Amino acid sequence: MIRNTFIFLILLTTNFMSAQQADDIIGMYRLPNNLEIEIFKSNNIYNGKITNVNHSTDIALQEKDIIGQVIIHDLRYDSKAKNWNHGTMYSPKKGLTFNLKINEIREKEIEVVGSKLFFWHTMTWERIL
Repeated sequence: MIRNTFIFLILLTTNFMSAQQADDIIGMYRLPNNLEIEIFKSNNIYNGKITNVNHSTDIALQEKDIIGQVIIHDLRYDSKAKNWNHGTMYSPKKGLTFNLKINEIREKEIEVVGSKLFFWHTMTWERIL
């Protein structure tokens, strides 16, 4: 009985310590297309702006002055679901805006889901800061 209680307390502590907090999303990320963005907080809402395009292989992105452009808007933390949702993201390359949800934050990356109408795509962004 004591052993089971001890194991339960360890599991409870581990889950509590690893639970995602709202501000855990704040930071710098490299997207699959090599754009670098900074996610920041403003009035309990999370937004993201482009900070670097130097590593982008897309010529149109290199020629266009988009550094500083806010492309992620209105992400909100859902404390029950432990994710960030209700956001939108503008894709400068495609010229489209889609819905954005961040499901999970890991030590060096985050799992992101973009959707438009009935289509969705899950991707991983690398945390660089």
